[in-house]
Amino acid sequence: MRLSVAGFTLIELMVVVLVAAILVAIAVPSYQSQIQHARRTDAKTALLDAAVREEKYRSLSNSYTVAPDKLGYASLPIQIGSNNYYWLNVCVGSATVSTAATTPCPTTASSGTSLTSFVVSAVPVAGTSQAGDTSCQYFAVDNTGVQYSTDSTTGSGTTDTTSTCWQ
Repeated sequence: MRLSVAGFTLIELMVVVLVAAILVAIAVPSYQSQIQHARRTDAKTALLDAAVREEKYRSLSNSYTVAPDKLGYASLPIQIGSNNYYWLNVCVGSATVSTAATTPCPTTASSGTSLTSFVVSAVPVAGTSQAGDTSCQYFAVDNTGVQYSTDSTTGSGTTDTTSTCWQ
């Protein structure tokens, strides 16, 4: 009579390892893409919130402001997102025809004589995983509600990625 030993053969174990490796190879990039998309949503939400704060301030004082305390912030620019993945900045000026797509907001706030327009922008914090999000390096919204995004942190990138990044 022959005794049977219970267990798995080496080939069966290698097949299981191969299947697990294929699943991980598919799941990890998809997960990272979803995390990146969620962090973009954090940035867009913060931009729209800052735009609402500017409009609220203007309704009370008939002018926009870059004074962070008047907008409810301690300082500008501020880091936003669940783990501070983006810098948010507010720029105001006197150009009534400026839009988020034509006038990039610099990384330091500025002001004009008659503050009749604003651009709120967000750029990824250097060294974070969002800095590797090459298509959505700059988000902006202006006082007319125009939403804009580009592939350059300066806001003057060569590719308009608004349709991809603001979806």
